[in-house]
Amino acid sequence: MNDRNKQLANLLNTEDHRAVFEEIMITVSLIFPRFDFTVFTRVREDIVLLFQGRYPRFRRSNLKFHDLTHTTSVTLAVARLMHGAVETGHSFTEKDVNMGLISALMHDTGYIQSEDDTEGTGAKYTMIHVDRSIAFLKEYYRNDPLFKEDLPAFQDILHCTGLNTKITEIRFSSKTVALLGKILGTADLLGQMAERYYLERLLDLYNEFVEGGIRTFKSRLDLLEKTRGFYEMTRRRFTEELGDVYRFSRHHFRKRWGIDEDLYIQAIENNITYLDRVLTHHRRDYRSHLRRRYGSVSSGKPTHQAPE
Repeated sequence: MNDRNKQLANLLNTEDHRAVFEEIMITVSLIFPRFDFTVFTRVREDIVLLFQGRYPRFRRSNLKFHDLTHTTSVTLAVARLMHGAVETGHSFTEKDVNMGLISALMHDTGYIQSEDDTEGTGAKYTMIHVDRSIAFLKEYYRNDPLFKEDLPAFQDILHCTGLNTKITEIRFSSKTVALLGKILGTADLLGQMAERYYLERLLDLYNEFVEGGIRTFKSRLDLLEKTRGFYEMTRRRFTEELGDVYRFSRHHFRKRWGIDEDLYIQAIENNITYLDRVLTHHRRDYRSHLRRRYGSVSSGKPTHQAPE
């Protein structure tokens, strides 16, 4: 396999949600060859309807960073990490796997506005979206006989996506729930930062931050300049709070694709290295050099520019 084929983005088009869901099912089947996908299929279909504005009492998702592609990418990363964990000797029940997948599918539902909420966008809930996501999940499974006793566990798992959450202080109900939480918290970061379009999507994230009341960044350029620092913080969080579960991904890629490399970290570092180059040589026209969707950027020169 040549180096290009070993790149994460060339394994799967993450904007093809159907293909992503198929890959999730393939990955889960590596854990349980006869896995019953009934529960997963139901919630997957409902989450797609939710983001599309076809779920009862909710509006269509109107965010460009925390969109359906982000959710499906994170869910795929969770499946990959769970598989990698099994490859290293951890064990899950089918219910555990379902809980991991469900948590990922619902982790950003808190950004979706109700049908009578017509002011602004879902970005205004940035600071409280985790709690809103937990509320959505609890309502969804309130009377479900399979999961109604697991709602506190779901809550702890989803809290692991909060960047200010001290995961080491959460009193998880079991080691498995703790592992699922750490996997989701890790997948949330890997899924976005390893994305081929991560850098250009950061410009959309800035807009979400502004509406959400986050004043950390003075401008889009300021956010880009602080992205390397964010990655360095992320690496520390992987170790200090998330138990280094990101390492499971390498075991997945070895088993599933025959690639003995950590393709997530590789993709993230490629993104950060490219961003460093753009900020060094193309500060005045950085936007055009971040547009991977509109042409190859391997040479630093897009084939054509999109309208502003």
